[in-house]
Amino acid sequence: MGNWGDIIIQGILLGGLYGLSAAGLSLMFGVMRLVNVAHGDMIIASAFLSLVIQRLTGVDSPFLCLPLVCVLMFACGFGLQRLVLNRALNADMLRPVLVTFGLSVVIQNGMLEAFSADSQRLQANGLEVASVSLGGGLVVGVVPLLIFASCVAVTGVLQWILYRTELGRAFRATSDDPVTAGLMGVNDRNLFAIATGIALAVAGIAGTFTGIRSSFYPTSGPESLLFAFEAVIIGGLGSLWGTLAGGIVLGVAQGLGAGFSSAWQMLAGHIAFLVVLMVRPTGLFPKRGN
Repeated sequence: MGNWGDIIIQGILLGGLYGLSAAGLSLMFGVMRLVNVAHGDMIIASAFLSLVIQRLTGVDSPFLCLPLVCVLMFACGFGLQRLVLNRALNADMLRPVLVTFGLSVVIQNGMLEAFSADSQRLQANGLEVASVSLGGGLVVGVVPLLIFASCVAVTGVLQWILYRTELGRAFRATSDDPVTAGLMGVNDRNLFAIATGIALAVAGIAGTFTGIRSSFYPTSGPESLLFAFEAVIIGGLGSLWGTLAGGIVLGVAQGLGAGFSSAWQMLAGHIAFLVVLMVRPTGLFPKRGN
């Protein structure tokens, strides 16, 4: 029983990473109805950005680089939306998918050119291997705990922005009825750029934690996108807390699958994704109006 309890706890903590990786993807879809196919590559790009900043500054922890990573990723997201993605937004959802797919190809090949295909890992001054005992023989890593806590905090902040601030009200108004919001003086193009900036700042946090937790490659983006996309779908499109729940479901399913056989780890997560789609096609906690 203790072994299975440990597996479930580890799965929940892994779900925190998936939820954190998916939060920006969920935000962009909730505000703009935009599926960002390059989201996984942007997460990995932020991990490389953290690596570069750490090497240039000589600091011994990527956590010290995180504020600068978030600022730079916000700026990249804001500029990307204003210069590229806004031009692709219209009634046809296929156009932004094709544009972000092209961005994915460009980002991947750019990282391969700059960093080669070798694996990289962010060093956190020994914190990445530190662990704490929860009692009863259960031991968990410090980094997974930090990731889960960060996921809850980020989700809470995003939820607060959406439902307790003027910016969030503008986000929701533009998402529900962009024409009426425009008549009320809302600049949807600038608003979308802010949303994308926030989404990529969150991706910067996810990328830094991903780089601390495991090795990453320039081609790791599609895998990150797959897990993030499944977490969003399981939780319900546009639901931030649902995205966190979806990440936990995915992480626990993978943990249980690995408990039977390492070959079942990824497959179990995909099976859980399909089961949720069959039982609740709109996800566990769909956003109202979807």
